[in-house]
Amino acid sequence: MTGDDIFQLFGFLLPAVVTGAVAFYFFRLHTRNEDGRRRFLLHKDSQKDTLPIRLQAYERMVLFLERISINSLVVRVAPKGKNKSDYENLLIKQIETEFEHNLSQQIYMSDECWNIIKAAKNATIQIIRSAGMSETDSPDKLREDILNQTMDKQSPSATALAFIKNEVSDLW
Repeated sequence: MTGDDIFQLFGFLLPAVVTGAVAFYFFRLHTRNEDGRRRFLLHKDSQKDTLPIRLQAYERMVLFLERISINSLVVRVAPKGKNKSDYENLLIKQIETEFEHNLSQQIYMSDECWNIIKAAKNATIQIIRSAGMSETDSPDKLREDILNQTMDKQSPSATALAFIKNEVSDLW
């Protein structure tokens, strides 16, 4: 092979290599676009099915937070006897029962939102327990003490509700 033959071979080979590289680049770009389009369509279809379920989960948790808010809880759950500690335990049992009933909703919301809901539940229980440590001896006086503790500050449920509303607004 002479230098001319090698140069001629290189002259034929160079356009083929360039064409092959350009074809490979465009094929790879097309494949990535198609994968992205399929993912988008799949996400869009799943969003259509899961969005109502997620909204329902948020609705249930809003209902939970409304039911355990101090004002509605104390009004809704009346004392059954004359023992203050029985009433305190009854209130806490109501909160725990409501929470256990809604445990499955956590799979439809963010971890941060779920942790805020749990914190609101625990803070509400803490308010009830701290009011129960007072010197009162009747359930009616305990109700009064619980309500007095929450008069000046925002309830834990209201804070969690504000977070849920913000998170739901981000779904749109």
